[in-house]
Amino acid sequence: MTSIDTVTLEVANPEAARDFYATAFGLDEQLTFRTSAEPSTGFRGFTLSLTVPQPADVRALVDSALAAGATAIKPVTKSMWGYGGVVQAPDGTIWKIATSAKKDTGPATREINAIVLLLGVSDVVASKRFYVDRGFTVAKSFARSYVEFANGASPVKLALYRRRALAKDAGVPPEGTGSHRIAVSGATRPFTDPDGFAWETAEVAATP
Repeated sequence: MTSIDTVTLEVANPEAARDFYATAFGLDEQLTFRTSAEPSTGFRGFTLSLTVPQPADVRALVDSALAAGATAIKPVTKSMWGYGGVVQAPDGTIWKIATSAKKDTGPATREINAIVLLLGVSDVVASKRFYVDRGFTVAKSFARSYVEFANGASPVKLALYRRRALAKDAGVPPEGTGSHRIAVSGATRPFTDPDGFAWETAEVAATP
């Protein structure tokens, strides 16, 4: 089974990005960074999500992200699905912090249950087939709208969502041009998927 080893964010200042994510979310092993000046405007076609145990953890992580320099896109609020908010990191990456719980059971712990990389794709069925052909195992699939793959021992799950729906969920316009500013690595040969997302072997994605 193929899965994600690391997610590499391509940023203007890797050291600043590393400090932001360690401070805001306590992420210091799940992400790597490398310098990039590739043009990128508007929606980059992906989001990263943090799933947490309860609303108190959503508030704590969003507050720490904003204090560290993130910008609020969607304020923390309750919905029919749970509780969550969306922020944009200083490097431009969009993060959704959410829980399916609607009530707190204790004080905030800042615990993260799961990290999900959501790729916005033009054709969910075709992209699902593409990834299955490269060794990924489907864990959840909802018709033509959403696919989630098994992540094994990886701390990061991979999921596919229609691009326009993903942008709407994130609270941003769907238009965007230029680089995705992200690379994904795993136990696989390098490839680029139908929507231009680049995958590398794990050894390639080292921080410069």
